[in-house]
Amino acid sequence: MARLVRAMTVKGEVLPSLASARRLVVKIGSSLVVDEKAAAPRTTWLAGVAEDIAAARARGTEIIVVSSGAIALARRTLGLTRRQLRLEEKQAAAAVGQIRLAQAWSEALSARKLTAAQLLLTLDDTEDRRRYLNARATLSTLLSLGCVPVINENDTVATTEIRFGDNDRLAARVAEMVRADMLVLLSDIDGLYTADPRRDPTAEHLPVVAALTPEIEAMGGEPPPGYSSGGMRTKLVAARIATQAGVAMAIAQGHVERPLRALEQGARCTWFLPAADGPSAWKRWIAGSLAAEGVFTVDLGAARALRDGRSLLPAGVKAVEGTFQRGDPVLVRGPDGAALARGLSAYGSEDAVRIAGNRSGQIEAILGWRGRDEMIHRDDLVVLDAGDR
Repeated sequence: MARLVRAMTVKGEVLPSLASARRLVVKIGSSLVVDEKAAAPRTTWLAGVAEDIAAARARGTEIIVVSSGAIALARRTLGLTRRQLRLEEKQAAAAVGQIRLAQAWSEALSARKLTAAQLLLTLDDTEDRRRYLNARATLSTLLSLGCVPVINENDTVATTEIRFGDNDRLAARVAEMVRADMLVLLSDIDGLYTADPRRDPTAEHLPVVAALTPEIEAMGGEPPPGYSSGGMRTKLVAARIATQAGVAMAIAQGHVERPLRALEQGARCTWFLPAADGPSAWKRWIAGSLAAEGVFTVDLGAARALRDGRSLLPAGVKAVEGTFQRGDPVLVRGPDGAALARGLSAYGSEDAVRIAGNRSGQIEAILGWRGRDEMIHRDDLVVLDAGDR
């Protein structure tokens, strides 16, 4: 997981270092991406962010961007300048603006010799197991190929989510999905305050939040005016999702020329520290919350590999039982029939039967298409203790 270099201590809490992140998700709001008066991308600012991304990539950090702005880019073009739009008007604006948003990111990143990749997701894509696995596999492949995925909510088909500007929560789900070390929400405010600083001059800035208590959550205020529809409330929801998944999260000021560099150099922000047992939450869910739809019986070599923390490869599977689809939970039994592990299958039962006992390099020849090398990836697999069997 994270190889965090602890660089700073605030009120006894040791904070993460952005420079040490192995995998970083950056969420950027509409007010940062779009010049409202010109209804155009803020190209100079985007160029600065692209420079920050290139610097992070050069030191080995993988970056995923979650960018709002599609609707804001199209409003004037379509004559939709009033503050409140109907749902279908937002969907139409998203369809027009997404082209401009993708082009703006592509141009900014290509100027730094980086390849942008566009993904449109909804929250449902992060919560349905099969769609979750599909999205994660695509993102992992893009990162392995050196691309910078740029994600936006699929507002042309979203319904409830589009009304609340939920890219904060989407970004947290993406960070959880890809096992990111950190999530940075770039905003028009430099962190969480005890009250809305625009209305209360006595509001105090909180540099670190060790735990999301009810008192902290009560500090979320109303969404800001203008085209941006997020606000501190959605950021605190994102913080809960991220920190429970073991992801450190920062809310930082985006209205600076090089916002990630500024954060790396100690700019004021609010860090939300990850829960101590966060990385195990996903594993606990797999181990205890799902009824198995099928069974894989494995040989002795595969059983040893699983105990050593490896993935389950098709070659080690001797038998497949049950009817299930890709992403469904399965039980893994050792050669003695004892329950060994639980996990999410990378293949449906029909395909699993066909490739069981074969090497990963033979999958394409057998199925006619190339899927995952693993029957169950180690990130989606839990070896059971004796008491769990």
